[in-house]
Amino acid sequence: MNKLRYQKPQAVKELERLALEHFRRGHTNFPEVAIAPQAYRDDTANGLTRCVVDFIRYNGGQAERINTTGMPEQRGGRIIWRKSNTTKGSADISATIGGRSVKVEVKIGPDRQSEAQRRYQVAVEQAGGLYFIATDFTSFVEWYDANFKRV
Repeated sequence: MNKLRYQKPQAVKELERLALEHFRRGHTNFPEVAIAPQAYRDDTANGLTRCVVDFIRYNGGQAERINTTGMPEQRGGRIIWRKSNTTKGSADISATIGGRSVKVEVKIGPDRQSEAQRRYQVAVEQAGGLYFIATDFTSFVEWYDANFKRV
């Protein structure tokens, strides 16, 4: 079975441009020829999460990835995963944009929200926060532009 070759969407190319501008602003004395451009992809959960977090940061917001998998612990010569102490159903990304609390859940391919994630979404929205399910970077940027002004 042939897997389709990844084609970088325009939104991801724009993020790479933003990353380069961000780097240049912070490193004004760095020689132009020595700058290696950032590469982004939105076809994996880790890649899409990185795109969203960096995009929010480059546009003046605060964003962080939330680790809900727990911690590895060695017991008797084997590794076990200790339960996380995060709220059950927590979103993958927690952010503050323009003074608003924003939670972003990343879902790639057939991955769907669990019941705990749906309850978490309701709690966030009832408290006045925004919640978005990101399945690709282009739709996230469209949602962002509909809700916030870029820097």
